[in-house]
Amino acid sequence: MLQVQVNDAEAKQIYLDAIGKKLEEFDASFVYWDSNELKRRTCMSWNSIQDNFFHDKDFPKAKVGGKWYYPAKEVEAFLRKWILERVN
Repeated sequence: MLQVQVNDAEAKQIYLDAIGKKLEEFDASFVYWDSNELKRRTCMSWNSIQDNFFHDKDFPKAKVGGKWYYPAKEVEAFLRKWILERVN
């Protein structure tokens, strides 16, 4: 008879690590965000975004035609810095 023992905590950690890796890969697939993605990622309304950081000279954005685009990695870095400045 074959008997298998599984360490539940270790199996859970392996599972969570795999999910985290896949999420990072998914996030890395975005080069630019549009305004809808920016709203989704920040959980903020368009008015809140404009009132809080959109007009900040350091906020990375580019208007192409009539649509705003935001470089994903640069915006993530800006938002991390921005929120920490508000908390401290």
